[in-house]
Amino acid sequence: MAPGSTPRRLVTLLRWLLAILMLVIGLAIGIPGIKLITLGGSVWFTAMGIVMLVAAILILRNRPGGLILYALGFIVSIIWAIYDAGWAFWPLFSRLFTFAVLAFLAALLWPFMRARQTVKPVNKSAFSVAAILAVLLLVSIGGMFKTWNVISPTESITVKPVQPGSEQHDWKHWGNTTHGDRFAALDQINKQNVDKLQVAWIAHTGDIPQSNGSGAEDQNTPLQIGDTLYVCTPYSKVLALDVDSGKEKWRYDAKATAPNWQRCRGLGYYEEPHTAASPTVQTQPATCERRLFLPTTDARLVALNADNGQPCADFGDNGTVDLSIGMGDIKPGYYQQTSTPLVAGNIVVIGGRVADNFSTGEPPGVVRAYDVHTGKLAWAWDPGNPDMKGLPPEGKTWTRGTPNVWSAMSYDAKLNLIYLPTGNATPDFWAGERTALDDKYSSSIVAVDATTGDVRWHFQTTHHDL
Repeated sequence: MAPGSTPRRLVTLLRWLLAILMLVIGLAIGIPGIKLITLGGSVWFTAMGIVMLVAAILILRNRPGGLILYALGFIVSIIWAIYDAGWAFWPLFSRLFTFAVLAFLAALLWPFMRARQTVKPVNKSAFSVAAILAVLLLVSIGGMFKTWNVISPTESITVKPVQPGSEQHDWKHWGNTTHGDRFAALDQINKQNVDKLQVAWIAHTGDIPQSNGSGAEDQNTPLQIGDTLYVCTPYSKVLALDVDSGKEKWRYDAKATAPNWQRCRGLGYYEEPHTAASPTVQTQPATCERRLFLPTTDARLVALNADNGQPCADFGDNGTVDLSIGMGDIKPGYYQQTSTPLVAGNIVVIGGRVADNFSTGEPPGVVRAYDVHTGKLAWAWDPGNPDMKGLPPEGKTWTRGTPNVWSAMSYDAKLNLIYLPTGNATPDFWAGERTALDDKYSSSIVAVDATTGDVRWHFQTTHHDL
């Protein structure tokens, strides 16, 4: 090989690589682009796909015209991208980066395809184009690590002072209200003085979180009702604390056991309509006019007297409902309650967390509603069998592997609707065995009638989510 010559094999390899990439990408954007056109979208994807396919065939035949055709298509693509997306970085990056890489390879190949009979470059200006493209590609890669297109508020929002008599006194639900809006009508703590807050008191629950990613985590949002703060811990304990001093009033330990994912995000709360908000510590047998609902990590729902922490004997089996009934075989750690029960009128609604990404046929994603007084099942919503409102027949289970509701739910009393945010049918990343109902209700917001559990409507955020 003569000094300074370029190996023919390397040129041939580059030519084949460029042609194959153009063929693959041309098909990948051209064919789906036809569907996009039928939906009223841009014709660019199909047009550029055709250009790339023709250019690839010419390049495979060692015709320089293929490079010229692609260069023209790339120039038109730049004009289209600016017209379609403006000068915003990420929209331009997504539309041009891949094609700029191909243009860089084409510029490197151009001198050798023009030479035809020799391996020596005959058009060094092409290398200048390649160098410019290389710099632009490096700059665009660097731009990926820069913050772009920050949307800043255009006007300041005036904070309205809380009117006397309308101050908020309690936080009775995980999201403050059953809507989950989380807004508190308080103005004593604000942006001007929040940095001056000091620790008033510290209370220790006795539960130690683990930092291994799948163990115990403190994710609790306490409830504040009257002069009492109600806290639940990762290991299914409940503490009632004085809001002013942090002094412990009572403690309940559900003695729950779970091999992993120990956490409690919050408690449900119910009070009889005639019950005063301010609690009084009772020494007589509890009537449970004010109830807390504790979801445990071993699939139980416990009703507690909010005044003294004793189980409400009239609820379920001496204060406890077994949530494993009707679920079939549950491996340890595969089904737990981690999010807050939703109290909606006279029912308490519970979903469940399943161990994602391990297998098909995991525990059911059923959502259940229980009478707040008796613990009797009011209705069930099984995504795999929505018509089955009660317990499954003897020897049967709710549909296994269905989308589950592991997060917080919300309730609109005026519409009498409960809103359920669903996950995916298990396992999340494999959909080969999903049923039509699995695909229908995965990754959705499902609105069900609070009285019957019937689906009123549902909206799917991602179709066939993986």
